[in-house]
Amino acid sequence: MGFDILLELPKLLWLVIGIAAFMAVIGVLLVLVDRGPKTRRDHWQALCFLGPAALLLLVGLVYPVIRTTFLSFMNGPSTAWVGFDNYVWMFTQPEILVVLGNTLLWVLLAPLLATGIGLTYAVLVDRARYESFAKSLIFLPMAISFVGAGIIWKFVYAYRQAETDQIGLLNQAVVWAGGEPRQWLLEGPLNTLLLIVVLVWIQAGFAMVVQSAAIKAIPAELVEAARIDGVNGWQLFWHITLPSIWPTVMVVLITISVQTLKVFDIVRTMTGGNFDTSVMANEMYNQAFRYNEYGKGSALAVFLFVLVVPLVAVQIRNNRRSRETQ
Repeated sequence: MGFDILLELPKLLWLVIGIAAFMAVIGVLLVLVDRGPKTRRDHWQALCFLGPAALLLLVGLVYPVIRTTFLSFMNGPSTAWVGFDNYVWMFTQPEILVVLGNTLLWVLLAPLLATGIGLTYAVLVDRARYESFAKSLIFLPMAISFVGAGIIWKFVYAYRQAETDQIGLLNQAVVWAGGEPRQWLLEGPLNTLLLIVVLVWIQAGFAMVVQSAAIKAIPAELVEAARIDGVNGWQLFWHITLPSIWPTVMVVLITISVQTLKVFDIVRTMTGGNFDTSVMANEMYNQAFRYNEYGKGSALAVFLFVLVVPLVAVQIRNNRRSRETQ
């Protein structure tokens, strides 16, 4: 009865209770740190502040990884041990091979295009008269969720029969050019490329902002010396700008690559993974939560995790190198 009453509390009150509980926990930690043993204060402080975070990390990340790995060797709801059968299924089933191929296409194109477009834009508008306004235009999509972006672009690709007015921007442009409207999201592999455009549209702003900051950090003396030597804009980019910001370019590439491997919202919103557009994250969801094939869904999740780990390792190594050179 008491629990039912709690469930009926307004959401605003729940928010206030949550904030109060958080502040109470922080207060208890500060008291414990202040009154802890004086001889080992550093160790005591580390235990008090890192302990809760480490516990949450174990419960929210380490345990799920271990459990998912075990489930990947089992058969769906029956939890019968099947060994590597789920992984064999992943690399032999034609439908899943299409999914893996789509994921590879996403990873090859989306990071390169987003990084390249962001870098080009950053170079072109650097120190321009309306630089801030120009950058805001390409950065605005970053404020939109992937689901929201998917809905927007679904309208862009919307199709109506030729004898009716088009509501899709792309088909309207085709009609103005004298062509016939097409069902863009139903035609593979073009539909996958059109979905990739959505992610590039979002991530190009991130790439532009980060790389623009790196460009502005290039010493002005270096640029002036190059101009005195008579280099043109193209030579300045290839011999001064790009080598100077290369570590930043790699960070952007790896960050967008990780985001691309996990892409789910765009595919789910725009096509639901139909018409040969599914990717690993979407297929993992389908297998585990729609078809109750927990073993197969877990195998896809483990494989996705294995693909992400090397990228994260490279990112960590690059961060260490940059700290060592500073």
